[in-house]
Formats: sequence, C-alpha cells, structure tokens
Amino acid sequence: MKYESQKVAKLYFVAAIGLFVGQILFGLVMGLQYIVGDFLFPEIPFNVARMVHTNLLIVWLLFGFMGAAYYLVPEEAETELFAPWLAKLMFWIFLAAGAATILGYLLVPYATLAELTMNDLLPTMGREFLEQPTITKLGIVVVALAFLFNIGMTILKGRKTVVNLVLLMGLTGLAVFFLFSFYNPVNVVMDKYYWWWVVHLWVEGVWELILGSILAFILIKTTGVDREVIEKWLYIIVAMTLITGIIGTGHHYYWIGTPAFWQWWGSIFSAMEPIPFFMMTVYAFNMVNKRRRNHPNKAAVLWALGTAVMAFLGAGVWGFLHTLAPVNYYTHGTQITAAHGHMAFYGAYVMIVLAMISYSMPMMRGREACNSARAQSMEMWSFWLMTISIIFITLFLTGAGILQVYLQRFSDNPMPFMVVQEKITLFYWLREIAGLVFLLGLVLYIASFFVGKNEPEATVELAK
Repeated sequence: MKYESQKVAKLYFVAAIGLFVGQILFGLVMGLQYIVGDFLFPEIPFNVARMVHTNLLIVWLLFGFMGAAYYLVPEEAETELFAPWLAKLMFWIFLAAGAATILGYLLVPYATLAELTMNDLLPTMGREFLEQPTITKLGIVVVALAFLFNIGMTILKGRKTVVNLVLLMGLTGLAVFFLFSFYNPVNVVMDKYYWWWVVHLWVEGVWELILGSILAFILIKTTGVDREVIEKWLYIIVAMTLITGIIGTGHHYYWIGTPAFWQWWGSIFSAMEPIPFFMMTVYAFNMVNKRRRNHPNKAAVLWALGTAVMAFLGAGVWGFLHTLAPVNYYTHGTQITAAHGHMAFYGAYVMIVLAMISYSMPMMRGREACNSARAQSMEMWSFWLMTISIIFITLFLTGAGILQVYLQRFSDNPMPFMVVQEKITLFYWLREIAGLVFLLGLVLYIASFFVGKNEPEATVELAK
C-alpha cells in the first residue's frame, strides 16, 4: 500500500460487509414471508422487512463506494488523502445515522417515526427506497458534501487521471440527484416523475460511472495494461452510459400519466442501455488477455471479470427483456422486474464493491498483494456460490413472473393477484433455497479474510 491514509477505506469496507449480511438476512425473511404470510408477524411485518432490505442495500453500497474512493483516489492522485480525520468522522456519523434509521424502522411504526422526526416540516418520507426520515436525509447530504470535499481536494492537489475524474463525476452526480429526494410534490404523476430522477439516474446513470472507474483501477493494477488503453475504453463507456441512461429514464414514464412520446423515447434509448454493459464485458476480458503480469490476487481478477459479465446479463439482457413499452405493459411490477433488479444490482454494484475489497483489503492488513492461496480458494468458492445462486434466483423469479403475467394479466380469464401468488409458490420456495446458498457464499467470503497470511510464493511486482 503506497499511502497511509488509504487505510481509512478499511473502516468503510468492514461496515459495508456487515450491512450486506443484514441485507441478505432480511431478504431471506421477506422470501419466507412470501410463502408463510404471518412469519415474524407482527414483530417484523413484510413492509418493514422490505424497507430494511432495500435501505440496507443502498447504504452498504454507499459505504462501499466511499471506501473504494478513499482507497483509489490517493493512489491515483499520488498524494495522501486531504483530510483523513474528516473521513473517519463522517464514517461514524453515517454509520450512527444509518443504524438509528434502521432501528427506527424496526421498533417504531412508520407514521410515528415520521412524527418523531418532524417530517411535517419538510415532508420527504413514504416513497420506496427514499423512506429515510428527513433528518436522516439531511445527515446524508452533510456526509456526501464532506466526502466530496475530501475527495475533490485530494484530486486537486495531486495528479489528475481519467479514473479519478470519472469517479468524481459519478460521485458528484450521486450527490446532486439525491437532492430530488427532498422534492415530494402532491401530484402523483409529478411525484413519480422526479422520484425516478433519484432512483433511475443513480443506478442506470451516475453509479455506472463509479462502476467503470473502479473497474478500470482494478484492471490497471492487476493486468499491467497501459493506462492509456484502459482510459480510452473508459471514455467510450462513459459516453454511451450517459447517452442511453439519461434519456432511457423514459422507460419508467410509460404508464404514469406522462405524454405518450415517452413510450418511443423510453423504448429506443432504454433498448440501447445494454450497449455500454456489453462494451464493459469486452473491455474487461480484452484487458485481462493483454495483461503484462499475472497478479497473484486471482480472486480480485475473478470478481472484476464477473462484474462485467453479470452486469451485462442482469442490467443489459434482463433489462432489455421487458423494457419495450408493448412488453412492459404486461410485465411492469411483476416478478420479472424483481428478477432484473436482483441480478442487475448484484452484477453491476455488489460485485464491483466485493472486487475492490478483495483487491485492497489484503494490502490494508499488511499482506502485500493478496491473501494466501487457501484463502483465495475459499474466496473463489464464495464467488461461485453467490454468483450461481443469484443466477438461479433470477431464473426462478423470471419463471414466476412469466406465469404471473399470463395468469393475472394476459389470459382470457385473469385471476386475482393473491390467487396467482398461491400458484407460483413453488418458485418462491426455490428462490428461498437459492438465497440460503447465497448467504453461505457470503459467509465464505468473510471467512476467507481470516485464513492465514501470505504464503512465500505469493509475491508480485506491484503496479508503479
């Protein structure tokens, strides 16, 4: 590790993994509640479990992105972090705010939580993914501003690289678009219209810039390919991401009362969104094939390649399956949407954070380039367990969604929602089993970092 201040990232990564475990546990609770409706009721109702599950996903990924930035920015800028103390302070503030919010969801009725946090002064609560109390949202803004200041000043005083600047662009966009979570219009159409400016323009816009920059950094470090080659690919991917992703927001506007032209704009540009993900897959494999060194951290390389493939499948292929307006008319809000969401989030964002942790954590723990061969073997087992599990979860939910669409929306005699849910219970059981295997893979991932130190043969000439 080149710079002492990079160790700040370790705090963020440990918190991210802890919150990831919580997210998966609540996902398993939800999965069982699909089958056994009164499981843990009234202690943890389904709507609360779902809220905790989705909020933990967002928060732990944000911790992961911040940790990745605090690790790679000093190395790219060739200078120590501007204010390590500020990074540590914001970590504890963010962690405390997140923990208090989750406990609020679990221990206090949501309406009461809104009253206690004075939501009536600036109403922002009640929307999916943005359920956080207003006071928590304000805390997130403070943390984000301090984070951007710290990262921005580090880049300003050091070397400017494409990786750093693309990352900064993505992180700035993340912070800017989050501000729309404070705009909560009474008109439902306007509410949904601007809600997507946070949700869509995060996951199908600026987050992709963060993904691309982190992937580029890992490939530079592990393959030894010329920086100029990787940066040219990054320019093209960023351009395609922004062109398709911004206008592609229109695929959420089909049926919410917006003008009909969005059905054309949304369909055309959303259908193009798989292109940058396909380019990312080709780019990752090309860089590995052209590598000038065999980096000993094979697990990190595997996670990086897996990110490119699974992001293309989940966000690209499964997104394309139901993105055209005539298809979306039937599939919107079904289990097909859930199938796309699970694989897309895992492939695009979960895997890149795990890749960054896999690459950087050994060095932050004094293990030079990588964990021991036995630890890496365990980690690669975790990769395959989690990846294969998410593929099966996606397939099971896709099967459930196709049957749901036919029975509930397409057949000559549509069935009621709950009747259809009973008929697709088998798919939910299979999804729950796959979820348990995923949890086993995550446990192995964590355990791999506690297996031995480097073996003598695990040495490498690190990237200069």
